[in-house]
Parts: sequence; structure tokens; C-alpha cells
Amino acid sequence: MGEANVVQALIITTAAGLSTAVGSLFGLFLKRPSAGFLSFTLGFSAGVMTFIAFMELLPTAIQAQGLGQVGAYGAFFAGMLVYFLIDFMIPHDYIGQHDHPADGSSPGDRMNLQTMERTGLLVMLGIAIHNFPEGMGTFVSAMQDLKLGLAFGIAIALHNIPEGLAISAPVYYATGSRKKAFFWSLFSGMSEVLGGLIAAAVLMPFLSETVMGIALAAVGGIMVSISLDELIPVAKSMESEHLPIMGVITGMAVMAASLYLLK
Repeated sequence: MGEANVVQALIITTAAGLSTAVGSLFGLFLKRPSAGFLSFTLGFSAGVMTFIAFMELLPTAIQAQGLGQVGAYGAFFAGMLVYFLIDFMIPHDYIGQHDHPADGSSPGDRMNLQTMERTGLLVMLGIAIHNFPEGMGTFVSAMQDLKLGLAFGIAIALHNIPEGLAISAPVYYATGSRKKAFFWSLFSGMSEVLGGLIAAAVLMPFLSETVMGIALAAVGGIMVSISLDELIPVAKSMESEHLPIMGVITGMAVMAASLYLLK
């Protein structure tokens, strides 16, 4: 694992994290994306990440020297447990999970703008902390295989876009400040970069095939947890009955085709 691999892995992680800024721009300068579009995109991302976890990360971990099935499965479920603990201690939600008015101030039912801004802050803090394991996962995947890391980074980027929207929309509606809304979204994405940097600092000094296998299996567990606990439920909440599963199927099919063509 050379210095070039580390730089490439960090570039992919940074690009995935900064995609929250894209979602922020949707909320600030464009019409709000339709519920159907976000629902399909979240399902697509869940399909990509679930496929990668079971078809790439877990099999690679099982084949790692000194690990085997028992060790790989143990690391996989440990990753799921880590995600559960993070989710339990730092609960968060997306704006799509609640019935927020589009402008935050409908006649006769004007929302408290201070509360709206605080909602944006809490969403930003929760997403920022949840982005830590995603950043670590992107870095580890890219260190193992650059093509796999790119695929993982794209999946993370896709679901970071609605996260950026979830942060910027309530903040912008409450404060009228595009600058504040944009930078709050950007901050949440930068925590993903920090997760990659921490992974580099912690893993690099004693990186081996066994350690990499454990990390990949754990990342797979985190990815499955993110897909099942966050992406699919939020996609289903966006007034669309069939688009989430269509997104999942499409995401899996696209990832299967891309991995086949890249090998």
C-alpha cells in the first residue's frame, strides 16, 4: 500500500463527502427536487451499497489471510453493531421524514423560525457524526481496490446529496442566509473526510491483509445498516410506493454491470 494509494483513497473520500454541497445547492438555487426523484435516488444508493457489501466486501474479507468465514462474519456484525450504537446515541432525521411546509410559514400555521433553524442544526450534527463511518468505509474500500473505492464513493455521494438538502432547506428558510445554509451542509460533508483521515492514521501503521479484511467486513456491515435503517425507510417516506424498490433494483443492476466491466 503506497503513498499514491493513500492519496487516491483520500481524494475519493473527499469528493464523496463534499457532495453534500451539491444537495445544498439544490435547496438554495433550484426548485426543490421532487419526492419521486429523491425516493428513487435513495433506493438506488441503498441497492449499490448492499450489493457491494455482500458481493465484494464480505467475500474479499473471507478470503483474507488468517480471517476466514467466522472472522469475516464476526467483523461484519461488529460493523452493524457499531453503526447501531452510533445511531442509538446520536439519533437524526431527514427533512423528508416529516411534514415540513415548503416555505416554513404558511398562513395561519406559521412555523417558529428559531425552531426551524435549530432543526437544521440538529440534523447537521447528526448527519456529520453518521458520516464518520462512511468516510472510513470509503477510504478502506479505495485502499483495497481503487475501482471498488470509486463505486463505494459514488454510492455515498448519491445519498449525501439529499443529506445536504435536508440541512440547507430548514436553515435557509429560517435565516434567509444562503451562506450559512451552504456552510452548514459543507461542514457535515467534511466530517466524512475526517473519518477517512482517521482511518488512514489508525490503520496505516499496522495495515496487513488480515486487518484489511476485518475492516472491509466491518464496512460492509455499516453499509448494510445504513441502507436498511436510513436510506430505504426515508425513501419509502417520500410519498412513493414503488420507486424505492425500483431504485434498489436499478442500483444493484448498475453496480453488477459496472463491476463486471471493470474487472
